[in-house]
Amino acid sequence: MAHNFRKNLFKAAAAAGVLAVFLVWGGVAQAKDSFKVAWTIYAGWMPYDYAAASGIMSKWAKKYNINIEVVQVNDYAESLNQFTAGDFDACVMANMDALNVPAAGGVDSTAIIIGDYSNGNDAIISKKAESIKDLKGSEINLVELSVSHYLLARALQKNGMEEKDITVTNTSDSDLVSAYSTDEVQTVVTWNPLVSEILRQYPASHKLFASSDIPGEILDLTVAKTDVIKENPDFAKAVTGAWYEIMGIMSGSGEKTDEALTLMGKAAGTDLAGYRAQLSTTYMYYKAADAAAFSKTPQLLETMKNIAQFSFSHGLLGNDAKSAESVGIETPAGVYGDPKNIKLRFTPEYMQMAADGKL
Repeated sequence: MAHNFRKNLFKAAAAAGVLAVFLVWGGVAQAKDSFKVAWTIYAGWMPYDYAAASGIMSKWAKKYNINIEVVQVNDYAESLNQFTAGDFDACVMANMDALNVPAAGGVDSTAIIIGDYSNGNDAIISKKAESIKDLKGSEINLVELSVSHYLLARALQKNGMEEKDITVTNTSDSDLVSAYSTDEVQTVVTWNPLVSEILRQYPASHKLFASSDIPGEILDLTVAKTDVIKENPDFAKAVTGAWYEIMGIMSGSGEKTDEALTLMGKAAGTDLAGYRAQLSTTYMYYKAADAAAFSKTPQLLETMKNIAQFSFSHGLLGNDAKSAESVGIETPAGVYGDPKNIKLRFTPEYMQMAADGKL
């Protein structure tokens, strides 16, 4: 189930570009006491289901005298559009999507929690090719303009190749496994559980490259409206406090941990064993200090630069983007892009407060 939320990514990005003028949530946020957080099903985001079901989110909201409604949105692309339109104060999303939808759509947003990174959930699989270089001149099936496409671009780049060296064929994630069973399709790029399913059905296949080869690049975040948390820092504190209380439970052992993971797995359409399997290829930042430290690294800035360049070259930053630097991205290690147009920010502030026991 991991990463199937990304299947409509390109639609969301396109929608952001087309609808930005109409959807951008303008006005200055005022201090308020009720907030909404959107989440969609994915291994690294199931803690939000548990936060609502267990009462942990309500407990933290009560501590700050506010209300926080945790809302599951069935379609990931739709959750991004609704966040961009102003229907939610915070939303879970991948770092690439944070740039290409709300930020490219003109909405100033801040990543308050770096939850995890894909550590093998995404992979390039081929029947005959034994290395990335063997793919030269071949056709590759994937969900175009998705994280899979970015993974392929990085694999080619790391092997001295470019996209012009191969042919990309857009294929729905729901068709990838059956497509791979045909003689015409030799190589696919996809995510779990499709990766596991393909390797199970075709064990002689070669896994040429995976997200574990670019650790820390495909990040999953909790992103909030910048002006909302500026006016209402208690909202960010409550969400972060609830998150890391749950991280403590998930990373523990014993009955409480098993119970929590079982509930998350069930909500994700699997069982305890299935959910643990999903987590095995998802690097969770269970400790707030580790997530805060990662946010300060030059690696994060470099990753966002790579993503911005990929996004611009594929038209994901909108029709008005003149270069990969049109949207400013601010991290603790520096700014990439236009410093006068910063629309995506990474802050260690709330994660650090959790690490220091100051929430």
